[in-house]
Amino acid sequence: MKRITRLLSDESGATAIEYGLIAALIAVAAIAAMQGMGNQLQTTFNTASSAMSGGNAA
Repeated sequence: MKRITRLLSDESGATAIEYGLIAALIAVAAIAAMQGMGNQLQTTFNTASSAMSGGNAA
C-alpha cells in the first residue's frame, strides 16, 4: 500500500512533461518567427535584385 501511495505522490514525471511542453512551445514560436523573417528577407532580396537588373524599382 505504501508503494502505491508513493507512486501516486511522485511528480517527477509530470515535471519532465511540463518542461517538454514548454520547450516544444518555444520551438514552435521560434520557427514561426524565423519563417516570417525569411519571407521578409526574400522580399528584400527580390526587390534589390530587381532594382539592380533594371526592372521595376520600388
